[in-house]
Amino acid sequence: MLKMLFFLLISSALFAISNQEVANRCEAVMNGFEDSSSTMKMTLINANNQKRERHMKMIILEKASGNKSLMTFLSPADVKGTKFLNYEHINKDDDQWLYLPALKRVKRIASKNKSGSFMGSEFSYEDLSSFSAKKYTFTGQAKEEILNGKKYYVGKRVPVSKNSGYTKQISWVNAKTFLIKKVDYYDRKHELLKTAYFDDYKKIKGVWRVGMMRVKNHQNGKKTILVWEDEKIKIGLKERNFHKRVLKK
Repeated sequence: MLKMLFFLLISSALFAISNQEVANRCEAVMNGFEDSSSTMKMTLINANNQKRERHMKMIILEKASGNKSLMTFLSPADVKGTKFLNYEHINKDDDQWLYLPALKRVKRIASKNKSGSFMGSEFSYEDLSSFSAKKYTFTGQAKEEILNGKKYYVGKRVPVSKNSGYTKQISWVNAKTFLIKKVDYYDRKHELLKTAYFDDYKKIKGVWRVGMMRVKNHQNGKKTILVWEDEKIKIGLKERNFHKRVLKK
């Protein structure tokens, strides 16, 4: 009996996987797209289940030092022409700018304001960056949980940035594909703020891309759904497509 228990303990240790390793592999399976272009539909749902839709175009340039992305709102009329430019950084807070066509001015998003709502959605400015394991700290081994018959690695990650609106995040990662299924976000009061669900993954030219994100805010009852459509990757975008001057064009 003791011998069997010892064997089980050793086996468990040998096959355990750290939260850091899960994060590294999670990031790796989504890398390699080089650049992308897609149209997006954002649905805002209030606590009374009333819906509003917004349509955007998104382009992204993959870079080892941090991706660059440009989002342009196409409709409805009250947000048409609004643009959001994001320069991600690994070792410091991202640079972000918002162009407001009604005012014909570019507004820089201060690091201390990254936890604010993006365009009235349940996404914060902080949420608009690609996942990078280097932006978090990880400790310990991942826990294994079964959800709808599938095994997931569940672990905690803590944002490195002192300006983050989150004290911690709990991620659920598919143990077979290493694709993120959901993330729970805890606010600065250490209370559960919202949960993001990631669905409709598809492979484009051999690279995994997410097709839908659903965010539920547990504190105000609001939801936001983001759907990617007609996504193309490796299309030859350049640095000039993400220069700050494109905001006013």
